[in-house]
Amino acid sequence: MHSFMIGLYGGFDENKYERDFRRGFYGIEACLFETEEDIARLAFESKQRGFQIGIHFPFRKDGSRLRDALFLSQDNEVRDDAYASIERELQDLFEIQPAYILFHYPKPVILDDRVNWDSWKFADRREYVRESEYTLAELACKSERLFEWLSAKAREYGFTPVLEFDALNRYVYEENFLVSLLERYPLIKLCLDTARLHAQEKIDPHFDARRVLRTYAKYAKTVHLSNMRITDVFEYHHHPALPDCKPEDGWAPIEDYLQIIKRENQEVTIMFEHRSDWITDEELETCYEWIDQIMNGHTQKIPLPAAET
Repeated sequence: MHSFMIGLYGGFDENKYERDFRRGFYGIEACLFETEEDIARLAFESKQRGFQIGIHFPFRKDGSRLRDALFLSQDNEVRDDAYASIERELQDLFEIQPAYILFHYPKPVILDDRVNWDSWKFADRREYVRESEYTLAELACKSERLFEWLSAKAREYGFTPVLEFDALNRYVYEENFLVSLLERYPLIKLCLDTARLHAQEKIDPHFDARRVLRTYAKYAKTVHLSNMRITDVFEYHHHPALPDCKPEDGWAPIEDYLQIIKRENQEVTIMFEHRSDWITDEELETCYEWIDQIMNGHTQKIPLPAAET
């Protein structure tokens, strides 16, 4: 449980906090907060209960710009603006002192031309580019600059930079440049998203989620854990991971994924990125207990929610 987190996206949701958070959890991942009151409440609860804060960039909602920082853009102005927006957020977060700050990578996403990506949702056309328009050499060069810059900022501001995999092309799962960067810049960690891995494996015949996990799990700081069912349609996005959601019915093989991660990395945190409002209190307990058993070998009951402690 010491490695478990919940997410609060869009603000400090009192009901979700009181129902989902547990004594002994590692912390809360926050994103897109809109009010100073919610920010103050998060900081207060963190200090009172002694949990860590993780930030899913951007921390503050700003309707005037894209959610993700396009720090690999081929447009110099867009790329410079992405770095500047991160710098502003780092300065703004100084008093909160987050344990980590997470960014989607690569951004823009580099899409394999061989794959039909119609079911992969993007908020804006600027968020992706085709592999035929973006070379491996360019990605390696721009990523090196990103790793160097984020490492310097990590030392300056005292946080762990985390890169969450978005859709991946062969540059990431067939080439060695990213492993080399992770080895040379050890302050940079990764986030692995179980639902994204499952979704890409279903639509991309060249993609092997287990191979990606075996390669990159050792560099992970956190896992974004949720499930989804994929048959002839994509449904139940961000569904909680439950033992009765079977792979043969189209659900992600959550236990297989986590067993691979566990073998490679004993220190990873599990962030429950799910719609807990879709399930009962008893099912939420089952979710927590099942994941705790897989990752930690525990069989005891999870503590009561925050509202009942």
